[in-house]
Amino acid sequence: MKYERLGNKVVVRIDKGEEIVDALKTICKKLDIKLGSIVGIGATDKVKIGLLNTKTKKYQSKEFTGDHEIAPLVGNITILNGEVCLHLHVTLCNVEHKAVGGHLTSAVVSATFEGIIDIIEGQVTREYNDEVGLNLLSLK
Repeated sequence: MKYERLGNKVVVRIDKGEEIVDALKTICKKLDIKLGSIVGIGATDKVKIGLLNTKTKKYQSKEFTGDHEIAPLVGNITILNGEVCLHLHVTLCNVEHKAVGGHLTSAVVSATFEGIIDIIEGQVTREYNDEVGLNLLSLK
């Protein structure tokens, strides 16, 4: 993984074999990013995505293997229980150009991942909402 901060933006390259979510969290911790947004593109051959079942309030996850384009990954950076929290969604396209998507749990880079982190000054935390079953943004 390599990254370069340019003002309030961080240009990111995550290399083949590296895990995207872990790498992005590492960058946020090293640069003390507490609030921001992330967008990126790339390729993965092992990825796990989920969808929240709103009745059971549990994620239904599925792993995909084989070549997939990340087209795109989008998300935000906040704080949950004092730690960096990434809320990432991804659209994946397979060799047949069919797309699937969902909440990104993990993805291993198969070629490269290129992303931009847009840093927002300040901090927003999350707190658990029992009715929804999610850690929602804690806003005034």
